[in-house]
Amino acid sequence: MDTLIDAFANVQAALYENWLQPLAFALGLGSRLEDVFNGTGWLLVGLIQLLVMLLVIEPLQRWRPVESVTNSAAVRTDVMYTLIHRLGLFRIALFFTIDPVMDDLLGHLRTAGMGTFHLEDLWPGVTDGAWASFLMYLVVFDFLGYWLHRAQHQWHWWWALHAVHHSQRQMTQWTDNRNHLLDDLIGAVIWVLVAQLIGIAPSQFVAVVAITQLSENFQHANLAISFGRWGEWLWVSPRFHRLHHGVGIGHERGRPAQQSVPASASSAEASTSYELGGHNFGVLLPWWDVLFGTADFSPRFEPTGIRDQVALGRDYGEGFWAQQKLGLQRLISALRSAP
Repeated sequence: MDTLIDAFANVQAALYENWLQPLAFALGLGSRLEDVFNGTGWLLVGLIQLLVMLLVIEPLQRWRPVESVTNSAAVRTDVMYTLIHRLGLFRIALFFTIDPVMDDLLGHLRTAGMGTFHLEDLWPGVTDGAWASFLMYLVVFDFLGYWLHRAQHQWHWWWALHAVHHSQRQMTQWTDNRNHLLDDLIGAVIWVLVAQLIGIAPSQFVAVVAITQLSENFQHANLAISFGRWGEWLWVSPRFHRLHHGVGIGHERGRPAQQSVPASASSAEASTSYELGGHNFGVLLPWWDVLFGTADFSPRFEPTGIRDQVALGRDYGEGFWAQQKLGLQRLISALRSAP
């Protein structure tokens, strides 16, 4: 493990010194070199993730797919989303827009006497060990991820944005990053605030995010496998998460979980009133779904999409910009109709 960490640090340093540091000076960012160095780490993590996706997950999808891919253009759009995030383009946008605001806010909080609470100091000698603290932070952020995910499916204004993610009928490993940019922005701000609040080290934060993202790529894969009787209860599998994306199953509470909506459903069936909610919100661990009563371990693989999209033909957009535009329109409509 130490060898891998050292190798990563050496590659990060070389990439920073030879490419990104000169670029930072050329752009007049000499006062923010620490941020540029941290960004180099994120870029390197993204490149490693892409390598794993191409060399490991992609062959698995071809080995045992749930369904044949009939809309390659939809998958290519998801690839675009993934590259925007994993190559750091989204993070660069945050760097110039949100980061300065966040730095000022955190600075004011510290000036007001609200210091950082270091979660790993709870049990000196135990929770401050490298592996113990990492696992603790992984569980804490997964708990946060579960509740954020439930909120995305509970609040109509947030679902208006999150629907971009669920509108993919051809779900693959690339679908994980298929999100409205405003949805991603809200999640990123909350994660950073919690990270500052509980005092996670930057290197551990990067590791938690990297492992979470790569696991989510695997969960979204077009892959007909489960983790077995006991494994399904230990880690979110592609089968468990695909049910979350199932039409009429994973994102609403209007009919029993066993009654999915087929593509041939009538308009009357599709327009049945339902309440936002659903099943299988766990990001890494299905424990939270079990604990809070939202787990569905049914052993089946369902078609993915949104009920009104499948049965009524509602347009959620085919390309990147159409999806972003329609997401904003749904958000405005949801806010206007809110009580």
